[in-house]
Amino acid sequence: MRKVLRARLDRLIPKPLTHVVAVERRETDAEQTRRRQVVAGTSMAGAALLGASLSTRPGSKQFYLSTGAVAGVWAVGGLLSGRLHLGWIETRDSTLRRPIVTPLATGVAAFGCFYGIALVAREIPVLDRAISRVLLFADEGDDRLVLLTTLANGFGEEVFFRGALYAALGDRSPVLASTAIYAAATTTTRNPALVLAAGVMGTLFGLQRRASGGIQAPTITHLTWSTLMLRFLPPLFRRPGATRPEEIH
Repeated sequence: MRKVLRARLDRLIPKPLTHVVAVERRETDAEQTRRRQVVAGTSMAGAALLGASLSTRPGSKQFYLSTGAVAGVWAVGGLLSGRLHLGWIETRDSTLRRPIVTPLATGVAAFGCFYGIALVAREIPVLDRAISRVLLFADEGDDRLVLLTTLANGFGEEVFFRGALYAALGDRSPVLASTAIYAAATTTTRNPALVLAAGVMGTLFGLQRRASGGIQAPTITHLTWSTLMLRFLPPLFRRPGATRPEEIH
């Protein structure tokens, strides 16, 4: 059983390239310092806005504006920090290509795992309340706007956390450290389900970033996973008379 699981994981998460691809040049000390300064400022601003965004009323103008602002902060901060890379994966015949199919499959597989976990979480009161509170934002308002803000935030998070932040960490355990900071930023929402999801998915995205050397793989996986979660998870937690988020705070 262990060998089967390991073989499946190996297919989903490509191994790091065994040879150097001449796409990333070493940053100067000045460039690295600037990147870290931008990352530090963006981390604080983004985390504060993230917490505020989920304190707004679902479907309100404030909700869309605040979640859009969060996405903008992550994306702009990441892009302003310095050069980012899309990444490559090595095929069986030792050629390089941009990652597309594997990240898509990984996103679908991750959703499948989370869907199974959600079935169990419904029976655990604290997780049931936490997940239901988040999913009310998906149930109310314009479905198209909710999807748009969800995808925008997923893109912004990858540009910043697996792009700028990961690069700023250098050799300092970037997968572990970027995931820890990602989860820490999510604590501002005061929602344990979101923090747990950030820890699990942040680790997966970090491994993809390390394996491919860029943000394309984790971004595709993140957007695929988010879209499926938004489409199929709310019905599991949709109950008559659910408590509105503003009544919980």
